[in-house]
Amino acid sequence: MSDKKQPILVVKLGGAEGLDIEGACSDLAALAQPPVRMVVVHGGSADATALGEALGHPPRMLTSPSGFVWRHTDRAALEIFTMAVNGKRNTLLVERLQAHGVNALGLSGLDGRLMIASHKTAVQSVEGGKRRVIRDDFTGRVERVNDGLLSLLLEADYLPVIAPLALSTDGFAVNVDADRAAAKVASALEADTLVLLTAAPGLLRAFPDEDTLIADLPRGRLDAAMDFAQGRMKKKILGAREALAGGVRRVIIADGRRPRPISDALAGMGTTIQ
Repeated sequence: MSDKKQPILVVKLGGAEGLDIEGACSDLAALAQPPVRMVVVHGGSADATALGEALGHPPRMLTSPSGFVWRHTDRAALEIFTMAVNGKRNTLLVERLQAHGVNALGLSGLDGRLMIASHKTAVQSVEGGKRRVIRDDFTGRVERVNDGLLSLLLEADYLPVIAPLALSTDGFAVNVDADRAAAKVASALEADTLVLLTAAPGLLRAFPDEDTLIADLPRGRLDAAMDFAQGRMKKKILGAREALAGGVRRVIIADGRRPRPISDALAGMGTTIQ
């Protein structure tokens, strides 16, 4: 369990195009000063898509009966995802943070059994109005986080940078949703704040109109927010709900395209849920 005398901030860096990664790393370096301790969880969808297309294995997106969209991860897609997200994105994030003077340490959820996930051998997808059963999907949901390992790293003044891969309970590597993984990490560490960065100002009441930003969202309105959240934003709302249920005090969904995205989020720019 973490030392509550030292506040912990968990930041999820999105994997979509258009995010200011250099600005985010510079901002993280400015904020990662005692007594605050930080953990970064990142995505990598754009990198995985580009590599998959280059290798002749473009992404295939699935939609659950409840409307959630996710990347179909067969074994070939899993290996591509691992190369792009853990091999490239994680390493380059560590490079930039080190360049800014932060002693970042890159790892995935497989390392040290950092994240253990459930893995369904069959999932349902809606295609053309019909439900199909998909049996070759290596996608999981994080159930447990090795907070002891993260606490050791934080106490040694490392900034953990976590790629969204986990070890399944049946012994396979699985692709996990980075927003929900960040929520699990924040809950395990009893973090004060979870910041979810995205390529939008925050939750929009009428997507894609950025003038309809919802600045403050009471926890009791999260279920209603799912009705107008679009695409990937549904996973962020779900992650926010899970983080708050896990004891995180505050979740902020904010604009990762800004030069100082985390500082701006903490200053109130974005959608704050608490």
